[in-house]
Amino acid sequence: MEVTIDQKSGYCFGVEFAIQMAEEEMDESGKLYCLGDIVHNSMEVKRLREKGLIVIDKEDLKDLRDCKVLIRAHGEPPETYRIAIENNIELIDASCPVVLKLQNRVKNAYDKSEEQEGQLVIYGKPGHAEVIGLTGQTGDNCIIVSSIEDLEKVDFNKPVTLFSQTTKSTKGFYELKAEIEKRIDAAQGEEKHKDEFNANDSICRQVSNREPQMVKFSGENDVIIFVSGKKSSNGRALYNVCLKHNPRSYFVENEDEIDLSWINPEDNVGISGATSTPMWLMEQVKTYLEENVHASA
Repeated sequence: MEVTIDQKSGYCFGVEFAIQMAEEEMDESGKLYCLGDIVHNSMEVKRLREKGLIVIDKEDLKDLRDCKVLIRAHGEPPETYRIAIENNIELIDASCPVVLKLQNRVKNAYDKSEEQEGQLVIYGKPGHAEVIGLTGQTGDNCIIVSSIEDLEKVDFNKPVTLFSQTTKSTKGFYELKAEIEKRIDAAQGEEKHKDEFNANDSICRQVSNREPQMVKFSGENDVIIFVSGKKSSNGRALYNVCLKHNPRSYFVENEDEIDLSWINPEDNVGISGATSTPMWLMEQVKTYLEENVHASA
């Protein structure tokens, strides 16, 4: 058996930067509040909690005073910054630059859309931290869609501006874009979408470029062990790419969830992960497989 870790998997630069900022602050002060899980991976959250990271929610934030709070890579809506000013909270802002740029684009597009009596649509996962930050730029006056079925919420007789959560599937975005064009043409006449529809592919290329790599990696191995937190939408999307191209692909949060009967001693096993999966966790899974597969055969 040969076990290989996909070296192009693991943290994107935004998540890596946020964790680095958190660790530097905790090394100095011994503790740090973080608004929401710093990353959608329970193993990494547990490790950082042991170092002094205290995860809070929006209600907790309202009760804090005179302290430091980390904003994770997903970004935050304007209300968070307002509360921080009112409560004399020092924000350590680790918002991903790609997300911050997108927030600005959404705000500007929303203002323009208001003038045209149009609609701003975000392709994303409802309740996801990044999506909450994006909808906050519109005063929560936008439409969130996660599938073509959700397009029932959109009025195709009005102008439509489309953006995407940065970690969504590129394929899903362009399928949605094509369907919106068809529905605008059906409602207003053929080719009307050129005037009434503005589609913005705002998916992070560091994330989307992993899809072709996953196709290649899945084909190079007999078995894929995909390591990811269950809350990670990016993890679920990348795992589905693996599964499509290799039916012997398995989604696990850590080595405890591995069933050794999945693997034969002669298999080549590939380990990959989401943008929120730490390399140390994939190394841990690799060690577990190397120590246990032959023993169980």
